[in-house]
Amino acid sequence: MANDASTVFDLVILGGGSGGYAAALRGAQLGLDVALIEKDKLGGTCLHRGCIPTKALLHAGEVADQARDGASFGVRTSFDGIDMAGVNKYKDGVVSGLYKGLQGLVASRKVTYVTGEGRLSSPTSVDVDGQRYEGRHVLLATGSVPKSLPGLEIDGNRVISSDHALNLDRVPKSVVVLGGGVIGCEFASAWKSFGTDVTIVEALPHLVPLEDENSSKLLERAFRKRGITFSLGSRFSGVEYTDDGVKVSLENGKTFEAELLLVAVGRGPVSQGLGYEEAGVNMDRGYVLVDEYMRTNVPTISAVGDLVPTLQLAHVGFAEGILVAERLAGLKTVPIDYDGVPRVTYSHPEVASVGVTEAKAKEMYGADKVVALKYNLGGNGKSKILKTAGEIKLVQVRDGAVVGVHMVGDRMGELIGEAQLIYNWEALPAEVAQLVHAHPTQNEALGEAHLALAGKPLHSHD
Repeated sequence: MANDASTVFDLVILGGGSGGYAAALRGAQLGLDVALIEKDKLGGTCLHRGCIPTKALLHAGEVADQARDGASFGVRTSFDGIDMAGVNKYKDGVVSGLYKGLQGLVASRKVTYVTGEGRLSSPTSVDVDGQRYEGRHVLLATGSVPKSLPGLEIDGNRVISSDHALNLDRVPKSVVVLGGGVIGCEFASAWKSFGTDVTIVEALPHLVPLEDENSSKLLERAFRKRGITFSLGSRFSGVEYTDDGVKVSLENGKTFEAELLLVAVGRGPVSQGLGYEEAGVNMDRGYVLVDEYMRTNVPTISAVGDLVPTLQLAHVGFAEGILVAERLAGLKTVPIDYDGVPRVTYSHPEVASVGVTEAKAKEMYGADKVVALKYNLGGNGKSKILKTAGEIKLVQVRDGAVVGVHMVGDRMGELIGEAQLIYNWEALPAEVAQLVHAHPTQNEALGEAHLALAGKPLHSHD
């Protein structure tokens, strides 16, 4: 369905990933006439090359680790190896089921779905394969792709991106992971569970460097125990092919040899050659600049997701897409508090957080106004049962609200929901402490931490 002289959509969306399809679904629900344009597959990076398939790999790795460790629970299990074809079949099955469900959902909301490569042709139109789609408003949601470093070519053979890593037909014997952020740590964790020798190279002083430093140190300790090695604080300088793999060099003179080099240095926006600058949209290093309501400087154009310089998380894209749809439908909208967005690294162990780090809190409120408390999971019954270690760290403004929750341990990502409410509702420690948490659960560790912060610890020392 292309526009004719009498047809103008309320909203034309360029990009069918998390931000784009969320805006389409919510907009249609609110009565807007929506066209959604996607050149690849509905669902974008998250569904097909990001969140979902990587977590499937990580779960397969968890099953492998459980098979190895059965004896420690009194269960006679053995680990015979990884059937990568079977792992990929499982992973692809998860993705396929969600993809079909999403296609059905978009169709049920009567969104006009257009397959093809779109280009912004004016502040109110997108061209797709010679057809023009006019809209009262246009939403740019073209997402991101894996980045590399200057002079480092990703060849898809021995130097690979996360896209290539998700489709490997074998378990590599050894990998150097360039980048110790979320993507790098997740792949390192999964590969180690599969039996790969893994070395992480990170130019900054810590793994997951955007997290609270305590969380980074706990993850580093856990990775060392698992046999994952890492080099911190030195930059990559080059890579060369060897007879059976690659040789990676760092600026400090260190070298590492492996079968593969995974380049996991982040993701960059997809915006080049799509007509954004020609339409007058303000850009910075390829990102589309927006205000707190996701509006660009062009009144008829908004932008969301990895295309804009906010947190590159699928759930952020969902929230931004919903915000745009509701604003265009005339509803009252509230800007997103990005500190209040939950963040999870799904490695073994997991790292989960919401709010600000202790260092950021001290910058914001003053060092003398910030209180931090650590609750060790060693005091939590369910964590003992699961044989996981870690901590929950709370950051509080003295005599005020909890402004940061930072957790390390298996399954901590499942606790982030309550932590999100604690931060976003500006809860006092005493208010959380009076809530009764189920025993034995890992969730009660959050309650115990707040009991301690409120001055009445139960299963922990003063």
